[in-house]
Amino acid sequence: MLSVVTALQEAGHRAFLVGGCVRDLLRGQSPRDFDVASAARPEQVQGLFRRVIATGVQHGTVTVLEKGARVEVTTFRAEGAYLDGRRPSSVDFHDDVTVDLSRRDFTMNAIAWDPLSGELVDPFGGQADLRARLIRAVREPMARFLEDGLRPLRAVRFATVLDFSIEASTAAAIPPTVHVFRRVAMERIQQEFDKLLRAPAVTKGLTLLQQTSLLAAFFPEAVDRDFEAVARAPADEAVRLAVLLLGTPQAREVVVRLKYPGRVAELVGALAAQPELPRGDASDAALRRWLSHLTAARAGPLLAVHRALGSAPAGLQARVEALLAAAPPLTSRELALDGKALMEALGTGPSPLVGQATRFLLEVELEDPSQNTPEGLRAALRGFPQGFPQSGA
Repeated sequence: MLSVVTALQEAGHRAFLVGGCVRDLLRGQSPRDFDVASAARPEQVQGLFRRVIATGVQHGTVTVLEKGARVEVTTFRAEGAYLDGRRPSSVDFHDDVTVDLSRRDFTMNAIAWDPLSGELVDPFGGQADLRARLIRAVREPMARFLEDGLRPLRAVRFATVLDFSIEASTAAAIPPTVHVFRRVAMERIQQEFDKLLRAPAVTKGLTLLQQTSLLAAFFPEAVDRDFEAVARAPADEAVRLAVLLLGTPQAREVVVRLKYPGRVAELVGALAAQPELPRGDASDAALRRWLSHLTAARAGPLLAVHRALGSAPAGLQARVEALLAAAPPLTSRELALDGKALMEALGTGPSPLVGQATRFLLEVELEDPSQNTPEGLRAALRGFPQGFPQSGA
């Protein structure tokens, strides 16, 4: 990062660190990445460094690959009108860093720092707002939110992740601009929401989303849910989404709509569709049947959902953990007789009878796992098909 700033300045171009990295440094945190703003035009930046990716040349941004790091370098710029609620229709390059800072979203992100000279440019009071733990829009909040519909959600996300407050006029500008927020791609909303969902102060974030009408705009199924329960759940996206969606018939489809990965949607759908747990005094066999139906991998997340909601029977988790530690066979694939051996024992070829016998033996094994040996299962077959319902019966 320093080498990039140094090279730009030695070539005669003003250059500053800007945005989140400066905010993090002022808070005593280690930045995850570094952004540089400079008076250098994109083609000048490209000429200065050996390895450069033209990430957004039309908007003044290139990515410099330097000493194993990726550093975004963006030319000081002003922006034209926002016509789509997300991006400016045009950009004009400038030589003044203050002009560049004035287009940014929040005062804490509108600070520039020269790491070589120590100069700090803070035209909108971002340092004071950081000390006061305030999220404040740069200049007029309504204008900022009408420009870019994602900014209101970012305000709530920052307030949640940093455990800050949103300044009153900034918060008041969110509900009247929800119509612009509705135009934002769900993929971008999901990225911001997921950071909020995993944060320790998630109750605060969900409450702010509801109060500002943002939640109803993209996740109406979560309105008026138990936000305190979400905070009691592990910081896992699937578990916390399931807490918000428990008992929702179309939970999987909701999570797909929110653009979460398919594996997350499948798990949330399964967890949300399982509102009931076994009784605390259920037999071991009943617990094994429950685990077989649910799948063992989903037992922990489902118990976490119910613990968060206060609906997990006392002692159930310890019993389930003990059962799983014993590694009982819970699926037909784990039976001691495979399909070929089962057909030999039945004296038949491939037929529906094999499937019926497999289900019968799985029930036998779930009742008593000690019978899951080739000899034990062959002996159990003496009771099949008597007492086992045939298809169509």
